[in-house]
Amino acid sequence: MDSKRSVEWQGRRVLVTGGAGFVGSHLVDALVDSGAHVTVLDDLSTGRLENLLPRLADDQVRLVRGSILDPRALDEALRGATHLFHLAAAVGVKRILERPFGAIRINVQGTERVLAQAARHGLRTFIASSSEVYGPGSGPFREDQPLVIGSPDSIRWSYGCSKALGEFEALNFHRRHGLPATVLRLFNVVGPRQRGRFGMVLPRFVQAAQTGQPLQVVGDGEQRRCFCDVSDAVEAILRLAESPASIGTICNVGSDVELTIGQLAERVVQWLGSSSVIEHVEPDRLYPPGFAEIARRRPSLDRLLELTGFRPSIPLETTVRQIAREPRLRDSAAQAGGAEA
Repeated sequence: MDSKRSVEWQGRRVLVTGGAGFVGSHLVDALVDSGAHVTVLDDLSTGRLENLLPRLADDQVRLVRGSILDPRALDEALRGATHLFHLAAAVGVKRILERPFGAIRINVQGTERVLAQAARHGLRTFIASSSEVYGPGSGPFREDQPLVIGSPDSIRWSYGCSKALGEFEALNFHRRHGLPATVLRLFNVVGPRQRGRFGMVLPRFVQAAQTGQPLQVVGDGEQRRCFCDVSDAVEAILRLAESPASIGTICNVGSDVELTIGQLAERVVQWLGSSSVIEHVEPDRLYPPGFAEIARRRPSLDRLLELTGFRPSIPLETTVRQIAREPRLRDSAAQAGGAEA
């Protein structure tokens, strides 16, 4: 398959739920640059208006401020759309542990409402899921393997379970109602506009390194992760959007280059020339009861390569330096970094 995208979005009308968020706003930028007219539905609970400000003056973007749980806001946002990228969700391990019921409601009930409307309008649909659906295994994780979610005693798994239910909903709408849907399982996407306040490790490490604060690593720092630059992730998503063979499938989106969280901290300090030290802290100092650490998160990218001919390639050092060049925002969250990105 040709590794270059060929299909243009000129004149297409696209709805991006959660489009003021980290991944969503980068997706909006790419769609507009490709000629699409984009509507963003976002209640700005975790998304930021400033992520969209450069685009809102453009006739190609409009913002509907509201929740996916609000039928009127959803109807307004869907007006005229032909494509739907559903990224609105509860985000971050810290937020999930603090508000588990809200996360379940938005991820399950909200996704069901979005899918029902997408089916009614016959929209080409993409549902953002998460690597959390794989539970506590070690990988490499393949899309066709059984899912084994952790014990209900750990609140963390409520998030993975809610995202898995969203996947079941999307595929059932595809099978029963002909909805042309694709599920996107995102793995540790990082880059500019991501904030650390909900538990994302890389922006917190960068901010700590820039301000001379300790980079706090949860536990022994041997947790292994694969970090994918948001530009690579968006490129993968758009290539899947242009692949008819992706309809009715689940596809991992991420990088398969691994490193430990301890190594991540060391490299951030090195790359930014920081004098910060690295400290190891216990999870109970940072998270409410119910936290569960995951030893390893590595995706198989075989299906992404087969469907699109694309592999993420942006070096992590490049991403770190891009984050460091952003104007620093006040972030009251602790600087500790677990393995969640």
